[in-house]
Amino acid sequence: MFSDTDEVVARFAQAGYIADHQLAALTFLSVRLGKPMLLEGEPGVGKTEVAKVLAKILGTELIRMQCYEGLDTHHALYEWNYLRQMIEVRLEEARGVAKEEIGRNIFSTEFLLKRPLLQAIQSEGELPPVLLIDEVDRSDEEFEAFLLEVLSDFQITIPELGTIKATRKPFVVLTSNRTRELHDALKRRCLYHWINYPKFEKELAIVRAKVPGIDESLARQICYFVERLRELDFYKRAGVAETLDWAQALLFLGVAELDATIVDSTMGCILKSKDDLEKFKTLDLAKLVADAKQQKP
Repeated sequence: MFSDTDEVVARFAQAGYIADHQLAALTFLSVRLGKPMLLEGEPGVGKTEVAKVLAKILGTELIRMQCYEGLDTHHALYEWNYLRQMIEVRLEEARGVAKEEIGRNIFSTEFLLKRPLLQAIQSEGELPPVLLIDEVDRSDEEFEAFLLEVLSDFQITIPELGTIKATRKPFVVLTSNRTRELHDALKRRCLYHWINYPKFEKELAIVRAKVPGIDESLARQICYFVERLRELDFYKRAGVAETLDWAQALLFLGVAELDATIVDSTMGCILKSKDDLEKFKTLDLAKLVADAKQQKP
């Protein structure tokens, strides 16, 4: 575990994640108090990565549940393996099992398909797993209400098997892109943190950590250029994920410094909509590139 917030910052940095003091404090309290973390922010700012890095640091399993519209309890908790059950019944019939005994065993754990929530509740690892509930805002409000109940008790009831309760609560990280507002009841169960776009120096540190071998001058130009783009009225602003994709692409292409031609030809790494790419063509690209080149180490 962690002894204090400073250790969280240091160990996250060792794993390649640059965490600010507020996020580190929230992570420390979440692990110590056993309360879920709710991380909100724009897409691509590193919310999901927090759970991945936490699992890596703690040396425990990461169980990920990707939320989407229409997600129901069966896909989140468990399903019966109906195909195996049917095969078992046919095999018992072929073996000549008495009619009243056929199918008596098909609603046992052997035929149960465990989905993420049940996997987390029944985990038997040395440490509790990290349960990542990703993009919870994409799920329906009915599922959110069900999730609230699970996070309260960490127990579920399977009619054929009875009530199953977690012996140890998993470390829970929920993420949201805020495509809709989450209910206050869910937020009250969690420790909350908003992850914003990083400032220049922080994003530069992220690029250094995630793109080894990149030239310091080029890294500074990239971070400055992306920061300027975020200030403009694009439909979707670039996240850290896009910055890293662009840096990796430029490194692969052997680019030493930005120029208008290479920026224009690789802008698909940064902007991900037709309207934004059209709007980009109206900018004074030469001036943006010249300003970026002024960012000396």
